[in-house]
Amino acid sequence: MLVIGIAGGTGSGKTTVVNKILERLDQKQITVIPQDSYYKDNSHLPLEKRQELNFDHPESIDWTLMVEHLLRLKAGLPIEQPLYSYITCTRSKETVHIEPTQIIIVEGILIFTDPPLRDCLDMKVFVDADPDDRLSRVISRDIIERGRSVNKVLDRYERTVKPMHLQFIEPTKRYADIIVPQGGHNTVAINMLISTIELALLTR
Repeated sequence: MLVIGIAGGTGSGKTTVVNKILERLDQKQITVIPQDSYYKDNSHLPLEKRQELNFDHPESIDWTLMVEHLLRLKAGLPIEQPLYSYITCTRSKETVHIEPTQIIIVEGILIFTDPPLRDCLDMKVFVDADPDDRLSRVISRDIIERGRSVNKVLDRYERTVKPMHLQFIEPTKRYADIIVPQGGHNTVAINMLISTIELALLTR
């Protein structure tokens, strides 16, 4: 089994990179574990409070459960992955049954901030992108997928996304084995990444 961590700022193109890998390799042998599934449950808070939560701070993630699940998968055991809703900011009672596969991709903005989680990763990839490009993607995504207004998105970006990126996410670039500049548009870097993954699988 090969466990790959793909990190980078909000809107950097991590999902695009993951999708390019899925297109080129055998999807039946790949499982994607998104950090977003492991946000702490906030159902005990009023909805107004939940909508003001800082989702870009490491303390918002249930790292203990995420590491436990990765260790189970590495041991050849299945997991019940949580489901998290950005609309209600709560965990669903339902879970997703995940079986171990040849490749596990862990994807999320903060995954390199947690030392025990970093220790679970065989390969660490940081997807880098220009701040203006990331902001435009964040605006489009949050309006379409999360029902937020432009003003809400910009306010959140200035209040939490940008400072948290500088404080927590950008510094974790130093842990990366591979950096993909220009996000998901860098075809050369993505091709090199896929070749590296294929080579790593042959030698395991």
